[in-house]
Amino acid sequence: MDTPPAISIKNLVKRYAPAGNAPAKLALDGVSFDVPQGQIFGLLGPNGAGKSTLINILAGLVMKTGGSAEIWGFDIDADSRNAKRAIGIVPQEVVFDPFFTPFEVLENQAGLYGVPKAARRSLELLGQVHLADKANAYARTLSGGMKRRLLIAKALVHMPPVIVLDEPTAGVDVELRRQLWELVGELNAGGVTVVLTTHYLEEAEQLCDRIAIINHGQLIANKPTRELVEMAREKVVVVTLDKPIGECPSHPAFHKCEKTGDQVIEITYDKDRSNAGEVLSLIQGMGLGIVDVTTREADLEDVFVALTSRAAA
Repeated sequence: MDTPPAISIKNLVKRYAPAGNAPAKLALDGVSFDVPQGQIFGLLGPNGAGKSTLINILAGLVMKTGGSAEIWGFDIDADSRNAKRAIGIVPQEVVFDPFFTPFEVLENQAGLYGVPKAARRSLELLGQVHLADKANAYARTLSGGMKRRLLIAKALVHMPPVIVLDEPTAGVDVELRRQLWELVGELNAGGVTVVLTTHYLEEAEQLCDRIAIINHGQLIANKPTRELVEMAREKVVVVTLDKPIGECPSHPAFHKCEKTGDQVIEITYDKDRSNAGEVLSLIQGMGLGIVDVTTREADLEDVFVALTSRAAA
């Protein structure tokens, strides 16, 4: 029997009423997708695409206009209490009382969810996010990265099976980003379904099992990450020649040819119609000697740009 999805969204619509001189805005336009249990699911889209609106609807902070959403099988309207207990939200903004210690932050949050004192895991969670040694320090003394990890622990106090991370690595340095990636992987390995929104496409490509892309309030893609990357049909071959050339060679099989050095050219071709061997044979047939060759596959950024550009056209 198929495992039910962690989150199921069907024909979700959110229309904001006009405010002042601003017209009504359709933030979500019939969005439907499922988040499989046990996966790291990427939710991508340009600024203003509707990602935050969707997350806020799941969190119970924004009322939807139409459609339905279920979290762990609980409808967010008909069974809002259980739906909210099934999800933890890590906001992009770092906001909590600076005068509480991390331990007190987690204890207070657990109390808000009605977690009995005997069942609270505040110290365990602090250890999980590598903040055990800061349990009794004032939260205001924590670094930016520590505060982000504390927000993740805060979202886990009621042991939700689903956690949503909204731009968790926005504005952090490379080392902290790596630490957060490791933490996300640990959470997922422990059985937590993770929904990740990010502007870093490299992050999504490395972490996510599946990715959905929203643009102008509409779902424009929802595929396993590898399939999405394979949608890019272009491939680049970088060729170092045995002598300098004046102009790039041209051929109908080449989508594009660029000189990147006196003896180096980059040729872009459609991998569904040609392969690297054929491209190199064409170059040699033009009387050019080849010293070195490297190839480069398209990545998620190429697909993202192509899909969002197409949707905007």
